[in-house]
Amino acid sequence: MDTADAARRFVETWERGWAHHDVPALLALYAQDCVHRSMPFREPHRGRAALADYLHRSFEDERPLDVRFGPPVVGPGKLAVAEFRVVAEKGGGVSTLAGCVFVRFRGDGLAVETRDYWHQSGGRHEPEGGLFLGEEGGLTP
Repeated sequence: MDTADAARRFVETWERGWAHHDVPALLALYAQDCVHRSMPFREPHRGRAALADYLHRSFEDERPLDVRFGPPVVGPGKLAVAEFRVVAEKGGGVSTLAGCVFVRFRGDGLAVETRDYWHQSGGRHEPEGGLFLGEEGGLTP
């Protein structure tokens, strides 16, 4: 599968899947032996089963209000990166999580390695000048 097509499918599925906590749809994007790092200094989740456990724990008691992924930027070597922003209720309050995901795909379009970098802050936050890289009024690649 073409990397650009795999990357678009990845961000579109993640946007819908996170909004509806559709763990099976998200897991279908990953190879069985995938490695997912949810933060730089956390132990990685190795394999779909470990990723499923992480997703179920992460979605527990969360009610997504707004889930958006930016268009993926595709690089060499079957790599892509995309920004995301999620506003959700959890623990009685609203918070915004903003970050990016780096994805390495194999030839069939499944993700073999993903790395997330994100920050979370209480309340609903919209960035000035556009939500994602390359958007009208936002940063230009």
